[in-house]
Amino acid sequence: MDWYFGRKKFSLKKGDTPLQHVIFTHQTVLMRELKDVKMWLQHNKVKNLRLATEKLNKVVIKPGETFSYWRLLGNTTRRKGYVDGMILHYGKVQTGVGGGVCQLSNLIYWMTLHSPLTVTERYRHSYDVFPDSKRSQPFGSGATCAYNYLDLQIKNETTHSYQLVVYLTDTHLVGEWRSNAPPIHSYEVYEQDHMIRQEYWGGYVRHNRIHRKKFNLNKQQIDDEFVTENHAIMMYEPLLAEPSFSEMNN
Repeated sequence: MDWYFGRKKFSLKKGDTPLQHVIFTHQTVLMRELKDVKMWLQHNKVKNLRLATEKLNKVVIKPGETFSYWRLLGNTTRRKGYVDGMILHYGKVQTGVGGGVCQLSNLIYWMTLHSPLTVTERYRHSYDVFPDSKRSQPFGSGATCAYNYLDLQIKNETTHSYQLVVYLTDTHLVGEWRSNAPPIHSYEVYEQDHMIRQEYWGGYVRHNRIHRKKFNLNKQQIDDEFVTENHAIMMYEPLLAEPSFSEMNN
């Protein structure tokens, strides 16, 4: 109803060529060895991401328009070529058609936090499923999506056009926000008040707050903005095992 009868003007068109100026770029590894996750699910995720990136690549958001992840991508069905991949359902790893495309929504959300674009709809992950392993981003800096009610929506409230560029290499999912005007600000996203707390029912819940610092062209900080707050039930034991005697002596 919101897509077709609401007052938002959604971005639906692509540009023939990438816009001139790169605002922010980021990439994430395609194949990760995860506990209790079979690698065929990772290979299928790559197939799904290839279809999804082709759908979103070079989409332009003009001033006043809103980018909707699901409005552009549509439902990930077998008829469109999507295959079974890994999905998370109430903190448990399951298989489902189109599984793995949340890696793309995570990437887009993270890049948007480093741009002047405004996130108007985003949903956090309710469960922390896998332990941190070579994490380069703060916990809770992604965006979970489920067709079509958990969406990622981004509004262009600037006076310039922005373009999403996403594609796959042999090893990474790569994304860029580009614009027809050079950037005049840069951003640093960080977390505050990170803690892990044991609840009365025996499990653990992880909390933090995401902020971002804003800098001008002279690298001077001009703002420090609150972005969001995260709470997630941990699906693994947060305490580290005691090191063995040999480890202590190395």
